Amino acid sequence: MNALLSLPIVLPLIGAAVSILGGRSRRVQRTAGLAVLTVNVGLAVALLVDVDRNGPRATQGGGWPAPLGITLVADRLAALLLVVATSMLLAVLVYAIGQPGAERNHVGFTSVYLVLAAGVSAAFLTGDLFNLFVAIEMMLTASYVLITLGGRLDQVRAGMTYVVISLLASTLFMAVLAYVYAATGTVNLADLSVRIPELPAGTRAALAVAMLVVFGIKAALVPLHFWLPDAYPTAPSPVTAVFAGLLTKVGIYAIVRTQTLLFGPGGVPTGLLLGAAALTMVVGMVGAVAEHDVRRILSFSIVGQVGYMVVGIALFDLAGLTAVVLSLVHHIVVKTALFLTGGLIEHHGGATRLERLGGMARTAPVIGVLFLVPALALCGVPPLSGFAAKFSLFAATVARGEWWVLAVMVLVGVLTLVAMMKIWVQVFWAPPSERPVRQPERAVWNAAPPLMVAPTVVLVVAVVAIGVFAGPLAGLAERAAGELLDPAAYRAVVAGTGSAP
Repeated sequence: MNALLSLPIVLPLIGAAVSILGGRSRRVQRTAGLAVLTVNVGLAVALLVDVDRNGPRATQGGGWPAPLGITLVADRLAALLLVVATSMLLAVLVYAIGQPGAERNHVGFTSVYLVLAAGVSAAFLTGDLFNLFVAIEMMLTASYVLITLGGRLDQVRAGMTYVVISLLASTLFMAVLAYVYAATGTVNLADLSVRIPELPAGTRAALAVAMLVVFGIKAALVPLHFWLPDAYPTAPSPVTAVFAGLLTKVGIYAIVRTQTLLFGPGGVPTGLLLGAAALTMVVGMVGAVAEHDVRRILSFSIVGQVGYMVVGIALFDLAGLTAVVLSLVHHIVVKTALFLTGGLIEHHGGATRLERLGGMARTAPVIGVLFLVPALALCGVPPLSGFAAKFSLFAATVARGEWWVLAVMVLVGVLTLVAMMKIWVQVFWAPPSERPVRQPERAVWNAAPPLMVAPTVVLVVAVVAIGVFAGPLAGLAERAAGELLDPAAYRAVVAGTGSAP
């Protein structure tokens, strides 16, 4: 199993090469993309089952022993997120194939998309900071291309902002890497987990805050969030869905991994993290309520929901980190489903501005159901996926006595409901706009191409399933959180002792 750890990274790169060699053949490109991502889902599931039973797995690239070589590590958290991420990537690719947009109009879509998939897998599996940087740059390089597909002025403008902010974050990341290497002599995560606690307290605190800032930009943590609401809405719907579901979550994963493995409790002051989390929640959801465009509302809600996960990180106990793991799974699925549904709304109604839509409960009831379920899940309505995640986080907050944080989370929950119902009322219940972009005349059960509807249905069903079967997932999340709090098994497997007991 150790030797298979590289395949979720290597296979998408091979698929990208095949897609390029296929020239303008859509059949070759689609076959390569679908085959690679399907195999990756299977590999991820097998890896999750194995690490849950036998403990973390690790392998060294090129035969170089740790900490010198390229280390790949899979523990419960990494394997679980790999399963969810690869499944989502496969669903979105099917959606893109069915949509008369990015995938059909741009020859290089599949190859760039697979490079993005390789970067996501590498980010979850890498065992050292430098290769985490490489993985993030793979993702960003692909996203630069994907976000500007179509070449519209608004896309280029948003892409330029995205590029500038991302390059700034990358520059800061390289500076932090240099600082870490100068202080410890290594960038291997397992090795750093032993050496960083030996550093002076001031140095540890500086490194912890620096990494929080770097990954906070990737995760859209307020006040480092300003790039996201402008960048995401301009991309094609499948691209936006991938961005919403994965890119910010990779940032949260990096925060969780570094803060737990390298710094432990108190690495970043709890008050600072809770304050940033509360500000992120409020700013994000107030922005969502104030917007009048479906995509911009959903984009601001990404920012707001990131704050919930940062609360769990700040609590830094078993209950808090369990809630973080549940929230990561929940938000990847729900955000992807919501943005895919937003694409269905745009396809059917011809617009994303609320004032240009209306009456879709009559013309497209299927789209209405597909939107309503993940929207309610985002609000934490039982028995959907968001209920388990938010209940766990609320319980952990109460147990720590952080009542003001609980009050903020409840307020933000109400704002989330207001934002989602704003879309629901205006798009589905309100009478059709007097200035519609398109007046659909389709039959109600044929509101969008089947290949766009089918993956959206699958994700919506997953939203329900996660909520209904929350018990086993919560157990797995708790075991993953336990590994984060006690990284001995992680260090042992990287050191070459084999699978941890």
